[in-house]
Amino acid sequence: MNLAVNIDHVATVREARGGIEPDPVHAAVLAELAGASGIVCHLREDRRHVNDRDVRALRDVLTTKLDLEMAATAEIMAIALEIEPDLVTFVPEKRQERTTEGGLDILTLESFYADAVQSFTDRGIEVSLFVEPEETHIAAAARTGCTVVELHTGLYANARRQADIDRQLVRLRAASEAAEDLGLVVTAGHGLNLRNLPAIVRIPQITEVSIGHALIGHALFVGMQQAVRDYLQLIRAS
Repeated sequence: MNLAVNIDHVATVREARGGIEPDPVHAAVLAELAGASGIVCHLREDRRHVNDRDVRALRDVLTTKLDLEMAATAEIMAIALEIEPDLVTFVPEKRQERTTEGGLDILTLESFYADAVQSFTDRGIEVSLFVEPEETHIAAAARTGCTVVELHTGLYANARRQADIDRQLVRLRAASEAAEDLGLVVTAGHGLNLRNLPAIVRIPQITEVSIGHALIGHALFVGMQQAVRDYLQLIRAS
């Protein structure tokens, strides 16, 4: 399993004070040097953390993979088509939310996302859809023409009772198997940390996890490169 590092919350710290420090691009380079398979950032409409300059700089300096998370709006799609990341991940976005609260409404908006996916695949840019771990959502995602689905692990990460944790793991395993059967690459993310990651690592269809907030929090104490190494060591041990 690969580890993609989301550097949004390095930018969050920068924006809390203003100015240029800490630089999320610097954090991304350190994550790559420590073994991350790619860098994830979310260019939100309100630019609350990552900004346009960050994304352009990341495109210039990264040597692994740039995964640009985004809402399927005309403005952000135009920027993404100009920058040409290696992968775009469509996610839902609400102005008032603190972080992404769930998967895409893919069942209602399947045709809308099919058109959005086509815009990028025509340019040779791979597309991932951030979806709930439900077989009906996976099937709808496959029909849009995307090649990757990222399973929303938020309900699993937020579960506290063992019965609830086990129930969410069953959902994630079933969704992963369904996605693999449809020829989709399976990734996962949201709320994952050093405590709850091992069970996700043991789902064989999941090829990559995307981790941001918890890893950046860990990096405050041990440094960015050591934080990435700690997560990679856990993945390999699991």
